[in-house]
Amino acid sequence: MMEQDHMQHEFEEDTQRGKYLTFKLVNEHYGIEIKYVIEIIGLQPITIVPELPDYMQGIINLRGKIIPVMDVRLRFKKPFREYNDRTCVVVVDIDDITIGLIVDSVSEVLEIPETEIVSPTELNKGYSSKYIKGIGKSGGDVKLILDCATLMQEQDMGSLSMNV
Repeated sequence: MMEQDHMQHEFEEDTQRGKYLTFKLVNEHYGIEIKYVIEIIGLQPITIVPELPDYMQGIINLRGKIIPVMDVRLRFKKPFREYNDRTCVVVVDIDDITIGLIVDSVSEVLEIPETEIVSPTELNKGYSSKYIKGIGKSGGDVKLILDCATLMQEQDMGSLSMNV
């Protein structure tokens, strides 16, 4: 039985490999590994929590589970934009921390082979973004692949997950 579970897990990993949920932020297209994505929801009422960093919008109640929500625009030091009917919350789970990422709009799930992903440092030695782990080429487009672990590793994220 245990072996079957292991095989099932391996199969799931395999079917998710190279697949990215793509979304738009300002005028850029980003991708996030599909294995981290739990679901995509519309904007929910957000409860403000005092003394959080400005990019943390607060918390939402998702079917009885309290999860923090981060405005990815603000996280990347982009100007705030009023939320609209295209604004989505991408609920992700990284290292057993569940968080909602507020994005301008979700595009599609794309398969980007590893051979079509380059390191940001390969393109421009002076360019560096700790949140971008790769640049994926898809057709004529470019998708910035997010490094979810780095997005979540900041000091304040650890304290937030303990407080919620």
